[in-house]
Amino acid sequence: MSESTLTLNLPEGSHIVGVTASDGNQSITQSFSVTVSTEAPPSDEYYETANGLQGAALKAELNEIIDNHQQLSYSQVWDALKITDEDPNNPNNVLLLYSGESRSKSLNGGNVGDWNREHTWAKSHGGFGTAMGAGTDIHHLRPTDVQVNGLRGNLDFDYGGTSVSGCDGCLRTATSWEPPDEVKGDVARMLFYMAVRYESDDPVDLELNNLVNNGSTPYHGKISVLLEWHAQDPVSAWEQQRNEKIENIQGNRNPFIDHPEWAESIW
Repeated sequence: MSESTLTLNLPEGSHIVGVTASDGNQSITQSFSVTVSTEAPPSDEYYETANGLQGAALKAELNEIIDNHQQLSYSQVWDALKITDEDPNNPNNVLLLYSGESRSKSLNGGNVGDWNREHTWAKSHGGFGTAMGAGTDIHHLRPTDVQVNGLRGNLDFDYGGTSVSGCDGCLRTATSWEPPDEVKGDVARMLFYMAVRYESDDPVDLELNNLVNNGSTPYHGKISVLLEWHAQDPVSAWEQQRNEKIENIQGNRNPFIDHPEWAESIW
């Protein structure tokens, strides 16, 4: 008799399975007792101390979990983004936030046609600039077309406005910026991270509010809109992969990529 592989799709529990084999002339039937159990998922050790918490207590515990990490220099960010935002279809390129364009890694700089380092949480909102810490945290730093980055400036996030040259789906007003639908959730989750990571024991305490035109205050808006975008544009496989890469480089994770449900609990 020839050998073969048998695949069974059985529910959890105990089963008696009868298997018949034949060589064309003679058949043999054998019964087996099979127990099927559902393997428990691996423990979520990274967030173990946050399990079961809600609201302010959850926010405080997540800060404890993610606040101890490697802080990069602003020049090191160039090389980090070439890893975290690499185009999966072209390892020589990075994917640009907002425009979605794939552009050569070598075209990093400040000239037209280059990409530079966009602070999704505008660095003037709290005045942290490019200092190590909030100013170099690659969880919210993304490669962006120089001109598109300049047009976004330090605007808060909200709906509406006029079309932006060089960025299909971007809209801009005097006080707000709306990114394309495919990255709305990415933007929201980056800002959620920043508001949890940088608290009162840091040089700057960042918080989300429901305003635009926040200027130099350490606030970013609008939280109601960000929560809508978070729901409308769920976590993608690319975001998850980026989170893994950042942990390898910086040593911490974005909780709202791993546990999207925590945003509603905190805000």
